[in-house]
Amino acid sequence: MVLMAAARDPLWSRLLIPLLHPLPRACSSGPDPGPNPNPARQRLHKERRRLRREAALEARSGGGGENNGGGTEPRKWTEPPVFTYDVPTPPGEKKDTMVPLPKSYSPRYVEAAWYSWWEREGFFTPEYHAQLPHREDATFAMCFPPPNVTGSLHLGHALTVAIQDAIVRWNRMRGRRVLWVPGCDHAGIATQVVVEQRLQRESGISRRDLTRDQFLQHVWHWKHEKGDEIYQQLRLLGSSLDWHRARFTMEAGYSEAVTEAFVRLYEAGLVYRGRQLVNWSCALGSAISDIEVESCPLKGRTLVSVPGYQEKVVFGELAHLAYPTEDGGGEVVVATTRPETVPGDVAVAVKPDDPRYSHLHGARVRHPLTGHLLPIITDPLVDPDFGTGAVKVSPGHDHTDHQLAMRHQLPLPTVITDTGHMAANSPPWLQGMARFDARRAVMSAFMDRGLFRGSRDHPMVLRLCSRSRDVVEPLLRSQWFVRCQEMAANAMEWKWKVPRKHILSHYCYCGAGGPHLHPRLPKEHWNIWLGNISDWCVSRQLWWGHRIPAYRVALPSPPAQEAVGSDWVVARSEVEARRIAAKTLGVDESDITLTQDADVLDTWFSSALFPFAAMGWPRKTDDLCSFYPNSLLETGTDLLFFWVARMVMLGERLTGTLPFPQVLFHPLLRDSHGRKMSKSLGNVIDPPAPHHRVIITASTGGSLPQTPPPPERNNSCWRDSDWSCRNSPHGLPECGTDAMRLTLCSRGHGEEVSVDVSSFLSARRFCNKMWNAVRFTLSSLPPDLQPLPPHQVRPEAAIDRWALGCLQGAVGACERGFLQKDMSMVTTAARHYWQHQLCDVYLECVKAVLQGSVRGDAEMGVQVLLLCVEGGLRLLAPIMPFLTEELWQRLPPTPPQTYPSISITPYPSLTHTPDWSSQEVELDFELVQEVVRAVRGVRAEYRLTREKPHMFVSGPPEISTRLQPFLGPLQTLSRAGGVELLPPGEGPPPGTVQAVVTHTCRVHLMLQGGVDTQTERARLADQRRRLEAELATAEGRSRGDGFTEKVPEKVRSKQNNKMSKLRAQLEWISEAERGLGEPRDRS
Repeated sequence: MVLMAAARDPLWSRLLIPLLHPLPRACSSGPDPGPNPNPARQRLHKERRRLRREAALEARSGGGGENNGGGTEPRKWTEPPVFTYDVPTPPGEKKDTMVPLPKSYSPRYVEAAWYSWWEREGFFTPEYHAQLPHREDATFAMCFPPPNVTGSLHLGHALTVAIQDAIVRWNRMRGRRVLWVPGCDHAGIATQVVVEQRLQRESGISRRDLTRDQFLQHVWHWKHEKGDEIYQQLRLLGSSLDWHRARFTMEAGYSEAVTEAFVRLYEAGLVYRGRQLVNWSCALGSAISDIEVESCPLKGRTLVSVPGYQEKVVFGELAHLAYPTEDGGGEVVVATTRPETVPGDVAVAVKPDDPRYSHLHGARVRHPLTGHLLPIITDPLVDPDFGTGAVKVSPGHDHTDHQLAMRHQLPLPTVITDTGHMAANSPPWLQGMARFDARRAVMSAFMDRGLFRGSRDHPMVLRLCSRSRDVVEPLLRSQWFVRCQEMAANAMEWKWKVPRKHILSHYCYCGAGGPHLHPRLPKEHWNIWLGNISDWCVSRQLWWGHRIPAYRVALPSPPAQEAVGSDWVVARSEVEARRIAAKTLGVDESDITLTQDADVLDTWFSSALFPFAAMGWPRKTDDLCSFYPNSLLETGTDLLFFWVARMVMLGERLTGTLPFPQVLFHPLLRDSHGRKMSKSLGNVIDPPAPHHRVIITASTGGSLPQTPPPPERNNSCWRDSDWSCRNSPHGLPECGTDAMRLTLCSRGHGEEVSVDVSSFLSARRFCNKMWNAVRFTLSSLPPDLQPLPPHQVRPEAAIDRWALGCLQGAVGACERGFLQKDMSMVTTAARHYWQHQLCDVYLECVKAVLQGSVRGDAEMGVQVLLLCVEGGLRLLAPIMPFLTEELWQRLPPTPPQTYPSISITPYPSLTHTPDWSSQEVELDFELVQEVVRAVRGVRAEYRLTREKPHMFVSGPPEISTRLQPFLGPLQTLSRAGGVELLPPGEGPPPGTVQAVVTHTCRVHLMLQGGVDTQTERARLADQRRRLEAELATAEGRSRGDGFTEKVPEKVRSKQNNKMSKLRAQLEWISEAERGLGEPRDRS
């Protein structure tokens, strides 16, 4: 049972995310590379940090692009234009790509019509593998964590979809036979609660007013309504799931697997029925597992809201109560945080070596409320530092007390009922009273009897039900339990180690057959939990769920009834149970009366079977033989023990093999304030009704769509909107599925990462950059273009060779990222390639060639451009399926093979990519970029926004040799009117300003006529006066008395560095003034 569901926006093109903070919170950048970090990984981490800084700055300014030093105010964020796809296209038909592309990226246009075509064509089924020209004899299988039928999709769930779908699509593009199984979990407790609330709200009836079958009909109706919606919303996120194999955990075939698993575990002695203390939720009227109990630490006296109570209840208070000794001559003061359980006391316990109570060993005290005599027992379990060192023993309502009672053979009374009221064995004046009301009544009774000895604040941990927020009540109940120790021991027997191969350097795994955990998690987390595991209570007192396949046996004769009345038979059906019971008891089947247990199984029990039950187990189906065990499990770290450990234990026990060899954990998402995504905080993505969008304005305080939110959503979108109004004055932008997936996949590894709106806005602008790049490419292609196969593209121009080398580098980086299952590495490499190499550099250079403003091979430039764009689209296809499909479909097919969809094209890999790399070209272009940066610095300093001054480059002959092949790109990127390489020893003409590129290379920019020299000379003079004053002050301090003797070396060094920088700035101003030429005579 994985807590997932879906959003209500049918396109998810309206990404409704609150603006949490102006600047993004620092995010984890991946695992520690260790003492010998990989240089390539270091560069990727550095590039990732740079991209995040740029994203933050771009989002704040509302724009991007080159800063030309114009000094303009940053433009405000504006809503991008919205375009829609209006061509009539029946569902399942291919989208019309002959219509012109809109002028800018619009998610509504891009995401229309594609998914139904993908689904109809069968691209997402493993059977399509036979049609792939590049197919491999390899299989990849994974199960999508089944979302709860009750939930709603928030950003954390979208992260799961983004990562899993990227991995699945990449494996499919590699030519593997891929199966990604969808499913939906029945979510026993959550679903029953929601349906009960709905019945009460709409019809004014409770579950108890209906029969079990009538209530289940309402639940099934609600499931069909919500479950279909969840599947549709997963489609709208682009999930390439095989919907023909979708499984619901309550369908007939899956129920058969659940029953079979329970019976097999029972037959192996791993399931038993016993009377034990269980965690009980009085609000739900059901037992809950240890994992569904949340620990809430309290520092002291705290008022807590408890379901069913109008007033808050006090916790974190330690009461001291006196128990008179048997002879009445003394008393024992006990300390307790639960006075309401006093009626269930059976003893008082002290530590054997506690000198304060040594004289009372073997004595008895009188129960203050009932007058019964209670023994004083000694046991090392007692903590002498807790309260007074003497504790009361209430074995029916405390796990430690229960252990004490079992050791000392004490009775086990229960004084609180399933509903949280005092039981009939309590004093008459307490019977039927709510347990926390009884707490106050018991305290008053002690005060009236003069036996109350005060109370004080006491730090404690309050145990709450994660479902109902009720205070958990330990109760003695007869339930079904699964023995986990043996299965847990098998899981811990695997030896943990870190493999040596770099490709798996971030996995922690168990021996040769144990599951790889990625990123690395300390083995102690795994072993401590498994080593301390207790028996798993799988009984739930619900109507919705898998009915426990256990039958109580009864015979008509009283003697037999007395002998077997409490006996149970576990079987796959009532017929089998009757046969087993008759054979065991030696009676006719007709003499047996069977009553099936009314309880259902814990939802996590059925969820733990999903990897193999979804494949058809226990039947030997083709899917089970072909796709089990799965290749990978991807989930959140918060489900490590909820779900992962149980799947490992049950999978190994029932199938003889691990359900998956690898586990990939994604981080827990938090907002930029570090808070967990929570509906109560109003910081989750919870889109309102379809086709609507929340618009937030400072004047109105927020307006919602006309359609009111469904009541079962508890009006969460109202809270979202109110909260967003305070944090997003510009409203919540429409970003789209691709931008959202790109942003989420960009999050690094680690236990927690933070997100904010700037990341999504940056990703949307990146989508628009890709859109414009492809539009330019399409406009540049001649009508009769015949694309060349990649191995035939061998350009002579240096800039073309550099571009292909960049593509090859991006291919290698993305391939490494996918192999290491590091999506942030993939997105960082792909975004750097598209934004900083293809768009910012190569497109500008090839544009100048195609327009004729710079000489070059235009025909080969078009081939290189097409190759770079097409390859770049395939790099991002697993992460951004809609946008890449829309753009790729409009490009001419690249030989030798043609494919109907980018989703089944071969993913670029170094194995099948020609070796275009040239270290010499790369190093030479690095020099070109350094020259460009120096020129842009001069342009910014002199505010040259539109001018195109002539530039000169001076240096030794090797500088000219390296720059000569790049003169055209150098002129284009520097926005110069012309570029001239000066011979050695020849200086620049007058009127130029110099900038240092390297210690041997200088660039000179002609300024005369390009700037207002009078204004610029005045500005430089003002700067000179300010710097000279600062330098004089600094020099005066350094020449002061005692500066050398009294001032610390660190301070003196800092002062000297400051003076050196001031002198360098003054020298630069002098150089700039000389570049302006002699001042004109104003007379």
